[in-house]
Amino acid sequence: MNPPYLLPLVEVVRGAKTSDKTVNIVRHFLTSLKKKPILCKDTPGFIVNRMQSALLVEALSLVEQGIATMEDIDTAWTQHLGLRYCHIGPFEAMDSFGLDTELSQYSYLYEKLEETKFRPPDLLKRKVKNRELGLKTGKGFYDYTGKNIDNIIKEKDRQFIELLRLLKIKH
Repeated sequence: MNPPYLLPLVEVVRGAKTSDKTVNIVRHFLTSLKKKPILCKDTPGFIVNRMQSALLVEALSLVEQGIATMEDIDTAWTQHLGLRYCHIGPFEAMDSFGLDTELSQYSYLYEKLEETKFRPPDLLKRKVKNRELGLKTGKGFYDYTGKNIDNIIKEKDRQFIELLRLLKIKH
């Protein structure tokens, strides 16, 4: 990840013949360097580049279609999306929003824009069908059984406020 001397994440790519022993040695070594290893199958783009590419292609598309300016898209990121996603991952975020809400959003975008990238994923549809809607039901992508949901929300809010304070952004 660039710049590697600042960012802690390292994608450990597991090839078809990579042993568990090798993966464990690499993870242990990276952890000893104060890095945060994540595991990924050997696939084009791995994790970060594929997620980043999806975001950047959509940003370019919004500008190309005249929907928003580059500056407004950058502001949307620096004043909202980037702030949210620097302390909560996409699956935690979906659990917070409600998986039924996410499914409705994707269904709406897919119907209105007729673009396959917005077709609701089967995994999301299964979760909603099983009433695993996230924080509001105690289970979504993550299981919150036995956890105090109000405390989870308060802690995320506290982290968000601390981030805004550190970045000197008024809330």
